[in-house]
Amino acid sequence: MNRPTPLLTLYYDGGCPVCTREIGFYQRRRGAERITWINLAQCEDAALGSDLSREAAYARLHARRPDGQLVSGAQAFASLWQALPAFCLAGRIASLPGIVHGLEGGYRGFLKVRRLWRKEAGACQLPDNTRFK
Repeated sequence: MNRPTPLLTLYYDGGCPVCTREIGFYQRRRGAERITWINLAQCEDAALGSDLSREAAYARLHARRPDGQLVSGAQAFASLWQALPAFCLAGRIASLPGIVHGLEGGYRGFLKVRRLWRKEAGACQLPDNTRFK
C-alpha cells in the first residue's frame, strides 16, 4: 500500500522536553499522519536533505513544504498549522505578510528563553557549535 504524499516534513528537537511536548500535541491531531516528523535527536544526516545542516535544524524549527521549499521559524509553524485541519485557518492567517513577521519576532524571543532552558536541563544540550539566531 502506498503512503500518501506528505503535506509537510517537520524537523524538531526531540532532545528538548519543551519541544517534544509541543510536537507531541500536534502529532495527536487529526491530519498528523500526513506529516513526516523528523526527530533530530534520532535521525541520520541524510534525513535532513542537502540544504539543511544539523546545526541550523537544532537552532530553530524547520519545515519542508511538498514543493521542497524549506522554511523556518514562524513560517514553519504557519505551514504546520495549515497542514492540520483544526489549525488550518490559523495557519492561513499566520502566513499573511504582516502577521508572519510579528510572529517571527515572538518566535525569536522564545528561542532566547529556550536557550536558557537548555542550559539548565542537563539532558537537553545543543551541540557546542549551534547558535541561536
